[in-house]
Amino acid sequence: MPSTLIHAGFAALLAAALLTDDFDARALAVVVGAAVVPDLDTFIGLWLIDGGHRAVLHNLLVPSALLVAAWVDVRRGTDSRILARWGAGGWRLAWVSLFGGWIVAAVLLDAFFNGANLLWPVHDEFIDLSGHLLVSDQRGFEQTFIEFERTADGGTAVGSDHSRGSTGEQHYWTYADMGPDADEDTERIGYVFDRGTYMVIALAGYATAGFRLLEARRGE
Repeated sequence: MPSTLIHAGFAALLAAALLTDDFDARALAVVVGAAVVPDLDTFIGLWLIDGGHRAVLHNLLVPSALLVAAWVDVRRGTDSRILARWGAGGWRLAWVSLFGGWIVAAVLLDAFFNGANLLWPVHDEFIDLSGHLLVSDQRGFEQTFIEFERTADGGTAVGSDHSRGSTGEQHYWTYADMGPDADEDTERIGYVFDRGTYMVIALAGYATAGFRLLEARRGE
């Protein structure tokens, strides 16, 4: 699964690309921090809500609500707390952090790996968006990221290949939380990079952000 280091590196890459002239060490820390926050639901799942990891903070509703709240605040103009603290670039920092860092670099990266509870708490279901997108000379255009199927009552539901159950049925293990059924001698594994592609993305993010910080210092 994508580690916190991968989420942070991806977020750093987005920050370096999207913050333009507002990029500095403090803004970078905010964007990277937004990408790291969702992984804190590991401890929520461990101590407060069983099955809370990949749900409580790995959904689309919490960051979207915060993004709307930030937009409303910025619309207040001179009374905006965001603009008062971060200046004219405050709104850019807000959406890059919440959309780029939280939603894209954290939630969606996990959802497209082996699933996240994207609509929790409104709808409690882990959805796995793992799949592929291809064009074949025999099958034509094909995507398997998400598929739907008809239910017995005539409705529509996420296909069984993509549904991973609710918080009461699914548990995503981490180094800190191996799950309620894990034996005491179960090996704890904390992946740094479990896929080469993730390693390339993360290291590219760290390198790009570091280069931009170095350039900014030279400019001063």
